[in-house]
Amino acid sequence: MKKIIVSAVILVSTFAYAQESDSIKRSNNIDEVVVHGYITRDRESVNKMPLKEIENPQVYNIVNKNVIAEQVVTNFNDALKNVTGIARLWESTGRGNDGGEYYTMRGFSLQPSLVNGMPSLSNGTLDPAGVETIEAIKGPSGTLYGGSVISYGGLINVITKKPYNYFGGEINYVNSSYGLNRITADINTPLSKNLFARVNTAYQKNNTFQDAGFNESFYVAPSVKFVANDRLTFYINTEIKTSESANAPMIFLNRYAPLSFYSIGVFKDNYKKSYTSNDLTINNNSFNLQATAVYKISDNWTSKTIVSRSNTKSNGYYQYLWDQSNGGDFKRYIANIAGETNTTGIQQNINGSFNIGNLKNKLLIGLDYFQQNFIQAGTNYAEYGLVNIVNQTDTKWNNLTKSGVDAVLASATQEPNNAESKIYSAYISDVINILPNLSAMLSLRADHFTGRLLYATTDSKAKTTLSPKFGLVYQPIQDKVSIFGNYMNGFQYVGPQNVTDVSGQPTNEYIYFDPEHANQWEIGTKANLAGDKFSITASYYDINVKNKVMGNGLNTNQGGEVDSRGVEVSVLGSPIPGMNVIAGYSYNYSNVVKGDEGYPGNRTEEAGPKNLVNFWATYKVQEGALKNFGLGFGGNSASRFYTLNRGNTGAFPLPSYIIMNFSLSYTEDKYSIILKLDNIANKKYFSGWSTVTPQRLRTLSLSLNYKF
Repeated sequence: MKKIIVSAVILVSTFAYAQESDSIKRSNNIDEVVVHGYITRDRESVNKMPLKEIENPQVYNIVNKNVIAEQVVTNFNDALKNVTGIARLWESTGRGNDGGEYYTMRGFSLQPSLVNGMPSLSNGTLDPAGVETIEAIKGPSGTLYGGSVISYGGLINVITKKPYNYFGGEINYVNSSYGLNRITADINTPLSKNLFARVNTAYQKNNTFQDAGFNESFYVAPSVKFVANDRLTFYINTEIKTSESANAPMIFLNRYAPLSFYSIGVFKDNYKKSYTSNDLTINNNSFNLQATAVYKISDNWTSKTIVSRSNTKSNGYYQYLWDQSNGGDFKRYIANIAGETNTTGIQQNINGSFNIGNLKNKLLIGLDYFQQNFIQAGTNYAEYGLVNIVNQTDTKWNNLTKSGVDAVLASATQEPNNAESKIYSAYISDVINILPNLSAMLSLRADHFTGRLLYATTDSKAKTTLSPKFGLVYQPIQDKVSIFGNYMNGFQYVGPQNVTDVSGQPTNEYIYFDPEHANQWEIGTKANLAGDKFSITASYYDINVKNKVMGNGLNTNQGGEVDSRGVEVSVLGSPIPGMNVIAGYSYNYSNVVKGDEGYPGNRTEEAGPKNLVNFWATYKVQEGALKNFGLGFGGNSASRFYTLNRGNTGAFPLPSYIIMNFSLSYTEDKYSIILKLDNIANKKYFSGWSTVTPQRLRTLSLSLNYKF
């Protein structure tokens, strides 16, 4: 495998030599983002310093607002389908502390938990209305982002829309299958010579493809830019979202007893069954505030100070179905959830450039403070009926109401809980240009963690963790082709973890653990072709995680080890006038080297499919009678994967799938009309992480957009 990957890297580099052509002159000011179709280049936020993509030794994928608009994206998951090597494991459950969506990348689970580089947690789903770009930064990025809200496979950072210097905006309306109605507005206006404001807002209501379930949400994101003088600029960004939804319960296969299901057939037969009612809803409200001051100290030095505050709340009913290991019965557990998570972040970054002899340096020095507090209230879980998915019986089908559930939960009391953690960090990163086409990155972070939990069975100990990062980039063709390698370290503070019983129910016992550690090495190549309008990235990575917490809830232990390695190839750009392409392929091998009984020798359940493919291409007619008409075609593919995979209980596969989508559009300068058909073949397919969750069927959407 490694020989194949190295050959692929050399092949892409050779191909870039052959395709070398005149380039479009690009700005040397990397603070100004260059956008061309689907390409958004030179992201300062990826490494917290001005650094061209071609000289960055780390891999990242960008999904910008153009992709989101052309694909008629109405939810965050559909936007992430354009990222190479990412797939959703869990939909949002809405419950406290971990209710947001879970994805997998490079063999490890993660959640979208960063906004503009700062922690911003949600128990629901993110709204794409305020998104300028989505950055999927690959690999264990502990050196720059710490270990509180990222994954060993990488992180997802949402960059929000910022005010600009003239009046403008747009209004969009989407009508879609399953009763979806969505209206968004984006309005920007100067308030004075130095003060600019922008508001993004969205309202959406939709049902689901199943027999029950809905979501209704409202989102508003006001932002302000104030230019105090030619050196100092302030930004204030705010996001507020309220939502109410009735979610289908997660269908859990039993993790602690031998499997009694061997085929996906029974789940396909009951694909549209939700096992819930629209009376059992949960509310998820979130608030995020960021204030940023950018100060130009001199021509070569810049200071950026960020203060952030986020709050997310859960209030309502959460339920799940638990396999009784008899080939048909699932017991329903339900609770009235009440939870709140508050985060505070303070970050100070100093960027500068200087020379030591003939060596050019780009230096980042940063300080970071992160505080998180989780408050748990509500009821405990109670049994509420038995569902047989073979016979399609539900002992509580006629009493899935608030009054019926509340009567049972009246005696399901639990003690409130409160968990708090604080992290103090310092980091430094230096990119040294040894030669005009050869650079090295040297980085180090120190983290100090403290934690407190009201009902922990073990006390948290103060922990200090070091995280190094090294990178090397060689450009055989300056600004066109680079060959890179990196070593990166990541870590996670694990805990407090809620201990569960044999039925999967959480108890009031919590445990703290020592930090887990991940190390990655990676080699690859990046190429900018066709005058910088087309780019290719190919890489091979190897990640090893040690001191991993593994177990079955009753007996959770630390000391596991996991290997994850693979290849990724991403293609992005405009190869010919009028065409935009975004595509990717990933292969991931994941294996438990050491762990509790049942784990070693198996692929981890959070790793998802081994093979993932994403592709989307649009073409807009440039002249003639059909000028401004456009076509779009693409989709996603995933290989078969095991949602449950343990040697002592068995393995349950979810089938492979290929989902194809199509669009027809007409676009003028001021308005556009897009007709989009998703899941053309009406394919039944599933996601899961020890669960079996049906995914959306065929969907027809109409988007009307007007710009002013």
